[in-house]
Amino acid sequence: MTIVGIRCDAGPRTGVGHLVRCVALAEELVARDVGVRFLADLGGVGWAEAQLTQRGLPWHPPPFDPVGLVAAVERLELDALVIDSYTLPPLHSVAVRKTGRPVLAIVDGAFRGQSADIYVDQNLDSVITAEGVVGLAGIDYALLRGSVRQLRPLSAPVHSSVRTPKVVAFFGGTDAYRAAPQAAALLAATGVPFDATIIGANEELRAELSAVPAGPGQRFEIIPPTDDLPKLLAGADLAVSASGTSTWELLCLGLPSALVWVVDNQILGYDRTIARGFAAGLGQLGHFDQDSVATLRALLTGAEARTALAARAWAAVDGRGVERVADALLAAVTAG
Repeated sequence: MTIVGIRCDAGPRTGVGHLVRCVALAEELVARDVGVRFLADLGGVGWAEAQLTQRGLPWHPPPFDPVGLVAAVERLELDALVIDSYTLPPLHSVAVRKTGRPVLAIVDGAFRGQSADIYVDQNLDSVITAEGVVGLAGIDYALLRGSVRQLRPLSAPVHSSVRTPKVVAFFGGTDAYRAAPQAAALLAATGVPFDATIIGANEELRAELSAVPAGPGQRFEIIPPTDDLPKLLAGADLAVSASGTSTWELLCLGLPSALVWVVDNQILGYDRTIARGFAAGLGQLGHFDQDSVATLRALLTGAEARTALAARAWAAVDGRGVERVADALLAAVTAG
């Protein structure tokens, strides 16, 4: 059996985006009878740990240095290694490649010094120009979980004004920058009816969300992180979320979305997504203004605007990125 290792981390501050897209790739590999072993520090985030245990994906502590990583690669009999990290020193990937095993690095723009045979940059309009490597660039390579892919509609959804719009707002598994309460306040400021489900990443955030007053015709349901999020999104009329790895899931579902950029490394993806008309932009977290309110109000009251967004989003991401990335990785293993 071919065995692939995945070196990625998650945590209260780093979030769970790296883990989520690696889990998506792991699902595809397992479906092809490939063994997968995670080498990960999950920062004590229970939801992150559950993503591995629920899928039966073995999880091992991450080695601290290149020597330890090579030893783990040998001990686990790995045939290839996937790396998805902003902080892992490049000497780790260099050391693994010296053993003759292919390395696939998932990146977001900058390679951050990682040495790899295959680079995957799933961001919109990304380009990989490095010579002598396989470059998989653009949202055709977006790594989406099976729970999202199986809910992709056969055609772009068409919206109507018959019902009060259902909204889902979420900001990752940890919401490290406390975005959810600000999003709830922004929704309330629109002054129009909605039925919103908002994910509160921890008890403190859920308490803060419960204190946001709803106006006439407005309803908030505050819930903890849930594995049912894809189903909630599939039944929604509008999503409010941070620009990031989850954006491609929203597009795949054909869900009209209002995006926020929270940290600097989200700006480029945010700008490109908004410029292409795949989602609406609310601006920077902590700097919402009357334009942000007007944008959100127009989406809540405009079924035609949501339908137009849905059509562009649905056409942008076909959900087969994991298949394309798995093809390239396993081809590299075979060639080696």
